[in-house]
Amino acid sequence: MLARSCLRSARSVGPAARSVASRTATRSASTSSTTAEASSWKSTAAGSAATAIAIGSIAWYYQLLGREAHAMTPQEEGLHPTQYPWEHTKFYKTFDHQGLRRGFQVYREVCSSCHSLQRIPYRALVGTIMTVDEAKALAEENEYDGEPNDEGETEKRPGKLSDYIPSPYKNDEAARAANNGALPPDLSLIVKARHGGCDYVFNLLTGYPEEPPAGAVVQSGLNFNPYFPGTGIAMARVLYDGLVEYEDKTPATTSQMAKDVTEFLNWAAEPEADQRKKMGWKVMAIGGVLFALSVWVKRYKWSTIKTRKLVYNPPVSKADKNPSSARPGVRMEAEQNAGPS
Repeated sequence: MLARSCLRSARSVGPAARSVASRTATRSASTSSTTAEASSWKSTAAGSAATAIAIGSIAWYYQLLGREAHAMTPQEEGLHPTQYPWEHTKFYKTFDHQGLRRGFQVYREVCSSCHSLQRIPYRALVGTIMTVDEAKALAEENEYDGEPNDEGETEKRPGKLSDYIPSPYKNDEAARAANNGALPPDLSLIVKARHGGCDYVFNLLTGYPEEPPAGAVVQSGLNFNPYFPGTGIAMARVLYDGLVEYEDKTPATTSQMAKDVTEFLNWAAEPEADQRKKMGWKVMAIGGVLFALSVWVKRYKWSTIKTRKLVYNPPVSKADKNPSSARPGVRMEAEQNAGPS
């Protein structure tokens, strides 16, 4: 009787233990699943926040530095200049050095009588517009203040390549006095300082009509030009056909001279433009090769991780290892039935 009651207790305890173990495993799996879902949600939120911050930073920097800056608003500019396909503005093109030489000649013979070019030294002309000997000869045509002597007096010396192109006037007051109160601007950065850039300068130089249009009011001492803000400009028309005789025998028409001097002024505003374009091509070539190598290394390093297969092998019990043997409960029942009668 005692053995029979023990067997019954063992049979009743077995399913209960299995159900408890099953519930424990279920709770554990549920807890791990909840933890994994929370971790996945946090990772997604962190990635989304980082992406939003990156996009916001790019947009902010583009607003500050990416857009083209203008000295004045379009409403203050007057008539918008006609746009032309300038070759030197293309990414794969450089300045026409023969055109730069012609433009510098126009500046020297026409523009330099009123406008300065204070930011350009003679050495910047070497290799781009002139040879070394030509630039030295041009610099020696002007005199500059030298070092003081033993008596403290400053003597004049011939110019050299390190000197800057001199201004036509000693100071702004002298410039205003010679131009009826108008101050001729320095042309070193004029292309960058005007809305429209090269198009504005070219249209301004070629936009003087023979007579002002009907109804246009021009103040005394000013000249009508629709591309100048307010249409009244102190500078009169300065370019006429045949005004300059080019060394290369190019016809010196008004539009040709305006084009050449505009390209020269664009070069004066950024003399390093050609070098920057060359450096940009080099950076793109090297960066492209490095990017391809990085993609290949990434795929090579991560190939074993991305192509692996995870297989779960659950623990195997003794009964599963030997299916032919009877289960313990069945064997115990068989022994009980075979007991003494």
